[in-house]
Amino acid sequence: YTTLFRSHISERAQLGLMHYYTVHYKFSQRFPFPVQAAYDWATDYDEEDLSLMGFQGKREIERLDSDTLVLYDTFFSEGRTTKKKRLVRMFPELLMLTNTRLAGPMKHSQFVYQFVAEGKTGSRLDFTGAQVERSAKRPSPKKIAALSSQYAREDSVLWVNLAKAMETDLGARR
Repeated sequence: YTTLFRSHISERAQLGLMHYYTVHYKFSQRFPFPVQAAYDWATDYDEEDLSLMGFQGKREIERLDSDTLVLYDTFFSEGRTTKKKRLVRMFPELLMLTNTRLAGPMKHSQFVYQFVAEGKTGSRLDFTGAQVERSAKRPSPKKIAALSSQYAREDSVLWVNLAKAMETDLGARR
C-alpha cells in the first residue's frame, strides 16, 4: 500500500531535490454593483481581459461547456514571455468560480473567487489563493508569511484595475 502512495510523488520530490510548499493568501475587493451584475461581468471572459488587469499579453479561450473553460495566457514583460494554462470552473448558483493552474509557473496552484452581496446595490469579491511553489530549499515560515502578504498585494492590484474597468463598463449602463 505504501508503494502505491509513493508512486504518486514525483521522482525529484522523492529524492528531496525539490521542496513543494503552498502559500495561502486572501483579500477582498468591493464593487458598487449588485452581486449578480458583478459576478456576471467578472465571468464574461474575453481576449481583452489581460489589458484590463494591466498586463501586456494575449489570451486564448477554450470553452468546454457553459461553466468550464481553459485559458491560455501569454504575458510579455521586460523582454520575457511567460505562458500559463488555467482551468476555470464557474458555479453560477453559488456566485463562485475556481481557477486552477494546469501549466506554467506555479502549476497546480488554485484560486477561489466568491462574490458576496453587500446590500442590494453593492457587492464584494472574497479571494482565496493557494499558490503551490517549489524550490531547492523549503523557505522558513517567516518567508512564507512574507510571500503571502506580497501575493495578496499583487493580486489585489489586479482586482482594483478590474473594478475600475467594471465601473466604466457597468456604470455606463446605469
